[in-house]
Amino acid sequence: MPDRLEQFLSMGGYGAYVWGAYGLCAVVMVLLVVLTLKRLRANERTLKMLDGLRASRRQQSMGNGDAP
Repeated sequence: MPDRLEQFLSMGGYGAYVWGAYGLCAVVMVLLVVLTLKRLRANERTLKMLDGLRASRRQQSMGNGDAP
């Protein structure tokens, strides 16, 4: 059994390239998820700030008797 596992992992001498490619792909995919979530949080903060500005402008215009 260990001999068969070693043979599978070596992949006929190309195991380092194959497993290296899988590892690199996994790292890139994890990095993409992390960066996407970071960008999402930044966009949500920006949206919340802009929504707050819009609400404050609406209150100012209503307080002055102006139409929105």
